[in-house]
Amino acid sequence: MVRIVMAGGTGLVGGLLTERLLRRDDVALDSLVRAPTRPGERRIDFERLADDPVTVPIDAADIGICCLGTTLRAAGSPARFRRVDHDFGVAFARLARRAGARRFVLVSSVGAGGRGLYLSVKGEVEAAIRTLGYDRVDILRPSLLLGARADRRPAEAIAQRVAPLLDPLLIGPLARYAPLRADLIAAAIERLIQSTAPGVFVHHVPAIRTLARR
Repeated sequence: MVRIVMAGGTGLVGGLLTERLLRRDDVALDSLVRAPTRPGERRIDFERLADDPVTVPIDAADIGICCLGTTLRAAGSPARFRRVDHDFGVAFARLARRAGARRFVLVSSVGAGGRGLYLSVKGEVEAAIRTLGYDRVDILRPSLLLGARADRRPAEAIAQRVAPLLDPLLIGPLARYAPLRADLIAAAIERLIQSTAPGVFVHHVPAIRTLARR
């Protein structure tokens, strides 16, 4: 039995991954969410986790999976965006490690570590997680996600309609910027929970597609 603790299970990728993991009889899922509605979900106060992580109870885990993420528009301010994407994400990774997890999977972004608030914060999260003592870290760096979100993201919705038309042009080094269906990311993560070789592995769009279809 593989014990998985997850954050971000109500988002686009996290929701699809939750459905996959709940169908498996070899996985025990502990999905930490603000408002539980499904089996395997448990309420957590992410503010408390970021401010005082040692007071947050956690069951033993083998793997931590982080699908947390927001946008500047949804967050409302740069400070709040950093709070959600960086502080919550890193605090969760520390919590999973405290629970005994030796492997960690992070959904990040293509271009992480680049210029601008969004990419720089993603890069900081990746860098922080690399220092936490995990035996294996898998970092997925998708580009534009394709799929129906619960929250409205007008700019992303427009991009989702246009991006597939450009997909055939994104070959070679540009392939990592191709749009990617969220269900393929969920499928790739499901495959990765079986990977145990130590190290830090960064997966861009072509590798994510290969994992998902393996």
